[in-house]
Amino acid sequence: MTTTTNILQEYISDLKNLGGIEACAIVSRDGLLMSSDMPDGIMGETFAAMSAIMLGAAETATTELDKGLPSRITVESQNGKLICMGAGSKALLVVMAKPDTGLGLILVEVEKIAAKIKELM
Repeated sequence: MTTTTNILQEYISDLKNLGGIEACAIVSRDGLLMSSDMPDGIMGETFAAMSAIMLGAAETATTELDKGLPSRITVESQNGKLICMGAGSKALLVVMAKPDTGLGLILVEVEKIAAKIKELM
């Protein structure tokens, strides 16, 4: 029997198989880690909580400016690219890509998987 947890872990595995992705997580809107694949030494719970806060803050800011909800947030640093996308009213999907990774295919797949998560939850 396939459980929701197993399905979420499948989505995480699909993303990791794209290549160029160092970490990914499915997080509740409250910042609780639901499923992830993180490198050793990364505090998954902290990563999840801060990602939820970051997306929530962006949603509040754009709503206050009467610009609607953001489809995603992308943060680029010298050492990586973080993508955070809402996945329905209960979850969000967060991916950390290597700095030299192109985001085209990753963004397409993140959108597909976020839609699947929204349907599931």
